[in-house]
Formats: sequence, structure tokens, C-alpha cells
Amino acid sequence: MNKIFKAIIIFNFSLLIINSAGAQFTHKDTLRGSNTPQRAWWDVQHYNIKVTPDYRSQTIKGEILIKYKVVNYKDQRSIQIDLQEPMKIDTIYFHWKGGFPKEIKVKNPPKIDKKNRESIKFSRIGNVFFTDVPLTYFANDNIDAIEVIFSGKPREAIRPPWDGGWIWAKDAKGRPWMSVACQGLGASVWYPCKDYQGDEPDMGATLTISIPDSLTAVANGRLEKKEISNGISSWTWQVNNPINNYNIIPYIGKYVNWTEEYEGEKGKLDCSYWVLDYNLEKAKEQFKQVPMMLKAFEHWFGPYPFYEDGFKLVEAPHLGMEHQSAVAYGNGFKNGYRGRDLSGSAAGWGLKWDFIIIHESGHEWFANNITTIDIADMWVHEGFTNYSETLFTEFYYGKEAGSDYCIGTRKLIQNDKPIIGPYGVNQEGSSDMYYKGGNMLHTIRHVINDDEKFRLILRGLNSIFYHKTITTKDIEDYMSKQSGKDLSKIFDQYLRTTMIPVLEYKFTGDNMYYRWNNCVQGFDMPVKVAGSKDDWLKATTEWKPVAVTADIVKDGLKIDRNFYITVKKAD
Repeated sequence: MNKIFKAIIIFNFSLLIINSAGAQFTHKDTLRGSNTPQRAWWDVQHYNIKVTPDYRSQTIKGEILIKYKVVNYKDQRSIQIDLQEPMKIDTIYFHWKGGFPKEIKVKNPPKIDKKNRESIKFSRIGNVFFTDVPLTYFANDNIDAIEVIFSGKPREAIRPPWDGGWIWAKDAKGRPWMSVACQGLGASVWYPCKDYQGDEPDMGATLTISIPDSLTAVANGRLEKKEISNGISSWTWQVNNPINNYNIIPYIGKYVNWTEEYEGEKGKLDCSYWVLDYNLEKAKEQFKQVPMMLKAFEHWFGPYPFYEDGFKLVEAPHLGMEHQSAVAYGNGFKNGYRGRDLSGSAAGWGLKWDFIIIHESGHEWFANNITTIDIADMWVHEGFTNYSETLFTEFYYGKEAGSDYCIGTRKLIQNDKPIIGPYGVNQEGSSDMYYKGGNMLHTIRHVINDDEKFRLILRGLNSIFYHKTITTKDIEDYMSKQSGKDLSKIFDQYLRTTMIPVLEYKFTGDNMYYRWNNCVQGFDMPVKVAGSKDDWLKATTEWKPVAVTADIVKDGLKIDRNFYITVKKAD
């Protein structure tokens, strides 16, 4: 159990956990957010999902074949399958490869159907199902499969993407327009899965969507086949790379499509665009920013991580989401964030580009390529991707423009609670993970004081953690090692507290004394004096003297604006 849990009590017949910040979590939260014993012994290899939505009744039915590898097997047969209420599981089958093994002698062998399946019993506790798989030839690295038949009326997203669930919308012409947004809430809001961010299907996923043939279905990866029968069209899309559960998403509507090739670092990248038919012309103009995005981000972060699956931008009935290889777009085909510059900069840098195209595509590197094991560390997804907006601006408009944009977003920081959330209960930290996370990285970049080294660190992160799930510590350790600087106190300060460090100074005779206050113990971040190339203050929490010029005595100490700190003259 994580160290943040301070007490366990029984309350209303449920397990209540109170963390050090006073937040309360139940056993239900632990089942959802931790790698339980019923999750830890099996590793998902592939999801094969088939879904049929009914727009009129707002229900879905489907089936999923989950292939998994046995790892660390220790007499554990129970599998935890997540599916949120009011969705239900109708049947679970265990798939016998080649039929029932002859070497297993039992008095009453299981009933195996023509598909080599055995129906197995299961139980439910809220949003979690448990089923015991048959005692087969268990061994590490053995690959087995279960099939789950499911149905029901999934939770509807009232305010997507912030309020998650299935989206039953209409386009401007009153035609059905459907999709899903479920980050944080979890993919189990609509299909059965191992809804744990630390386990992505290693061999990708397949999604087949069956709908009336008057509509089009789009999903992640590449279109494998389309079949039409009795007025129903079935669209099968295949993802070859590992993928987050919440990224596997159907888009259903009156879509039209066009394609292009981008000459990238790894060769030709297939780019495909899907929009509602009446938006085709303005989409073609707005989506010209995609090759610009790819050029900038491959420069900063390295090759696009999913060449095998291509890149898609899909018009969605909500603002946008980072769905891997099928990014959701709903920004109204205009620049800025719904036409607004989030930085408020005088030059309007945030209006030079489409926020959703840039931000959500940036997640292909940070969130989809590099994924955190626990949602508590979601700052890795959002902080780096927020900073991608600064880097895109810098790439096309210059370094000062990028700094203007980043610094301009500081007014949006709330400092309400730490950026890192409590572990093991599917709980993210403060929304400051966006703007404060980006400004922390901007500060670290200027502490490193070598832009090329910083760029190589970003590319290195996407290389060494390619298609992996990681922790905050992995990021901290790598950046400290590659920069040659101990950044641990900086991470502690900005990620684990709400304090903005205060650089205090005072004058005594010909000297200025300075120190850090409002900071973690041992905080010693160096900062550059404004307007100087080489003048740095190596402050600690103890007063230190330095000789200063008359101008500083007269006008006060000014620090380079790129450091996210407060400067204060002491009494």
C-alpha cells in the first residue's frame, strides 16, 4: 500500500481510505486505480472489440476477445475485468487452444463448444467483475484468451471531453454523430477491459464497428476491411502498436476523407483526415497545420511514434482528445483555443495556430508514446504537451515568442493543490499540471542553460521510453542524468507543493544578501540575473553575499523572466 495512505477504517460496510491531504477513497477506488493481485499476474497482449451501437435507444452491444500473457503466476486464477455500471456482462468464455488438453485428467471435463470455448462463472462488485479461469497448463509466458459478451446503456457524456462517456450527438443537419471520450473515467465506461493505465495491449487492438450503411465509422490505426450486409456496414480498424485503453475510440457520422503523405524522419507517414461532409473545404484549409506540427515536433521530440498506424485527425462532437493515431478535433476550424489566445500575449502568439491540432497531436509523444503507469503522474502527459505549444511557437516565430506564450499562461495557474495526485486510486492531481507543468519545464530548460542539450533530452525521453509505461521518477532521473544537474529539488518544489519559491534579497553596505524562501528543504536552484549573459545567483536557503552594482541597489534585483519564481526585497 502506498505511503500516502494514513488510516483505514470501516464505514458503511465499505473500506474508507484517508490520505494525508484529507481526501477519502474507498476500496472501489483501489480496485480501479491499483495493480491488484487479480490484475498483476496477467499482461494484456491484444484487444479485439466488436461493438454495435443503437442510436435510438442509446444502447450498445458487443464482444471482446482479450488475449493475455501469464506473468508471475503464483496460484492466482482470478481475473479482474472492469466494466462500469450500468453496463453489464452477459457471458464470459475461456478459449481453449486446440480444445481441452488431454493431459489434464478430470472427472467432469468442461463443456467446450464448436469455437473451443468454455462458459465460465463470474461475480460482480460494482464496476468490477471477477472470474476464475480454468486451471490449465499455467506457466509464465503462456498466452491465453477470454471472450466477454457485453451490453447495456453506457454512461452518457453530458459535457465531453471533461465529463466522460458515450456521446449521442447530432450534426448540424440533424444526423447521428457518435463517439466516446473517457480519459480518467476509463475505457470500462463502454467496454470490458483491464482498465489499468500501466498495462497497454502489447500487440495493439482491433475495433469493429457495425452501423447503418448510411454512416461512416472511423477508429484508430488502419482500415482493415469494410463489409456490408442487410443495410449494416461493419468497419474493422487495426492498431499495431501498444495503445492506452482510453484511446481506443469509435467515431461515427457522415464523414468524408482525404489523405496525404508526410516526408518524416522515418520515411513516408500516411496522414488521413475525416470530417463531416459539409465541413470539407474549411477543414482542408485548417488542417494544413498538420505537416507544420509534424515538422516542429519531430525536430523537438523525435520521429512520430506510430508510423505503422499512420496519423489521423478526425472531427469529433466535442473539443478534442489525444486518441492515438486518430486525434479528435472539435475546435471549429479556427486558430487559438476556440478562437482565444490562452497566453494573452500582446502579439497574440496563441492565435497563430490551432490549439487542438497542436496540443492534442503533441500527446502522441507525451501520453501515447510515453504513458504514466498511474494517473496521479498525469503531469507527464499534460505538462510536456503544454510545453509543446511553447516549442511549436518558438519553432516558427522565434525563442522570445515562445517565451512570451509560456510566461503568459502563468496567470492561469491556481496553485490549489500539488500537481501529483494520490497513487493507487485513479486520482489525478491539480489541473496546474498544464500551465504550471509547462512553466516548470521552461524553468528547468533555463537552469540547464543549453537549448540543444534540452532538445536532445526531449528526444531521448521519447527514445528510451518508446512505447513504455513509466513513473515520474523515471522522468526525473533521466533528465537529471542527461543534464548533468541534480533537478530533484526543482521537481519536488513544483510537483509536490503549491509553493512558488521566493528569492529574497537585501542590501548591507556594498553587498547584496540573497536566499530562497517558501521552498522545500535543500532547494538550491540557480537563477540568472535579468539582462546578463553570465551573471547567475547560486542561491540556497541560507543568506549568501555578493557584490552588486549601483543600478541593482537603485532599481532592485531583477531575475530573468523565464524562471517561474517570485522575487522579494526582504525587510
